[in-house]
Amino acid sequence: KSRIEILVRIKMSNSALIVAIDFGTTYSGYCFCVKGDIDNIKSVYWGSEYGYRSPKTPTCALFNPDRKLRKFGYDAVIKYNTMSSEESRKWYFFENFKMELYNKIVPKGLMIPDKNGKPFPALQVFSESLRFLKDHALNTISDQTYWRQFIASDVTWVLTVPAIWDSKAKQFMRLAATEAGLVSEMSSENLILALEPEAASVWCKQLPREGFVAEGGDNTFAQTPGVQYIAVDCGGGTIDITVHEVQENCSLKELLRASGGGWGGTSVDKEFKAFLRETFNLGVWDRYEREHPGELHKMMYNFSTQKCMTVEEDLYITCYSNLVRCAQQKKEISKFFKDVQEVSWSDGCIRISYNRLRNFFKGSVMKIVNEVEAILSMPEINVDYILLVGGFASSKILREEIRKQFSHRCRVMCPYDSQLAIAKGAILFGNDPKIIACRVSALTYGIAVAEEFDSEIHDSEKFRENKTKDYFYCADVFEKLVEKGQSVGCNDVSEYFFSPIDDDQLAMKFQFYCTEKLTSMYVDEAGMTKIGSFTVPMPDPSLGRKRRVRLDLKFGLTEIQATATDLSSNETQAIRLDFL
Repeated sequence: KSRIEILVRIKMSNSALIVAIDFGTTYSGYCFCVKGDIDNIKSVYWGSEYGYRSPKTPTCALFNPDRKLRKFGYDAVIKYNTMSSEESRKWYFFENFKMELYNKIVPKGLMIPDKNGKPFPALQVFSESLRFLKDHALNTISDQTYWRQFIASDVTWVLTVPAIWDSKAKQFMRLAATEAGLVSEMSSENLILALEPEAASVWCKQLPREGFVAEGGDNTFAQTPGVQYIAVDCGGGTIDITVHEVQENCSLKELLRASGGGWGGTSVDKEFKAFLRETFNLGVWDRYEREHPGELHKMMYNFSTQKCMTVEEDLYITCYSNLVRCAQQKKEISKFFKDVQEVSWSDGCIRISYNRLRNFFKGSVMKIVNEVEAILSMPEINVDYILLVGGFASSKILREEIRKQFSHRCRVMCPYDSQLAIAKGAILFGNDPKIIACRVSALTYGIAVAEEFDSEIHDSEKFRENKTKDYFYCADVFEKLVEKGQSVGCNDVSEYFFSPIDDDQLAMKFQFYCTEKLTSMYVDEAGMTKIGSFTVPMPDPSLGRKRRVRLDLKFGLTEIQATATDLSSNETQAIRLDFL
């Protein structure tokens, strides 16, 4: 389509564009399109000024000593790597910081360490990084239209998050996006969170056969109703695994709760770093790490970019001058490799055989294999395909190992441009969120209620009475709303009705909890976690305890949505649970 046609369509629409930001642990990027024109998704390439042409840029942020963001992406990496050791200690450099939200308590005031261990507000790191990507996207789009400047409110923003993240981490990203100016308020419908493996799954579902890497067999991906497949999102930080089944209307049904863990590409980097520490013993590596962090980062960055090479050949990692100097103060540097198998010193470089490189992948591959094996062994699951997506899936070693383990049971496929599968799929999801028809609840969710006291079943220590002493109740009762493993449709709305405890009560507070257990009696039991709350005003007390509040809940979306209605005043308000 011509630029003129696209521009006319942009001008006629309010929220004219969809921009999907794939905010990854190691690399980030975005795609965009005119809303409704999903056949023309545009991507951006980064790093041309440094000799790269990558669909993503490193998720690295560099703040100056005054804590102002100065560089992001390749610019941040290059700037930090060229700093002197003394200067680098004054600045704040962040990489892999997305992992700070995985499997951890995430308060609003979370502090995270920079490369040198200095504490810094996590919200500022995330929000300023998202602000950079937002501004870059708007400038890129505006540059292509010449006569129109786009602003954030012209856009439906889709932000990708791991499916295995909890609600607190997801809401933290929504808060960071709001702080970054993608939307003006947390509850805005112009910001959609997309689950990364779901987005990749959606993208792969509509690809033609030539859209997949042909390695060892037919690369046709059938998408007929009933077909089941595992989507393995191989990211830099996490491995995110979901299982989907194609439905009659071509939508997708999630069959199992998302699984995975922190076994992504950075785990391979950690194995390599541990190898260097062991090899450069006698205190050499510890000193180098302490005194030359910028140079060390350059060395590790070189490894991280080369580990996913597509040819089976030796890997050469440049050894910089300060490491050579530190080593040779102890002994000739080549002697450090004397007893190391398949690794040697070669003219200023560390030469690593392809076979030895495989060893660095073993831990990650084994955990992925075990997780996929556990899924395939379930009698109710009949998987036809395994889809490998994400930046780490570009690794030939990873693909070969997964194929070796599972190709005799199902087809293992990887799309071309696997790095872009998530962002492009997020565009499709933003255009039609109902393409995921239903999801499986990862946990059992419920709320704390006051239940009329029954001495036969209730704990006597939880006996309470209201102000007028005419209602006796049990406090802290857990009322289950949805059960772990339960399949919930994206359009399913569950209704619940509640009444106040006291006649003159002017508000009703709802407190939400979750647990791994299928059933629980009280919200203060072991394993129960409070995940959020909100308060509904009840300004007219004239009907006393006969008043009712209706709570409508949607659990089948990427975020829990709630609507509360005071049936006395008939006032309805959309509620976004506060998980932070």
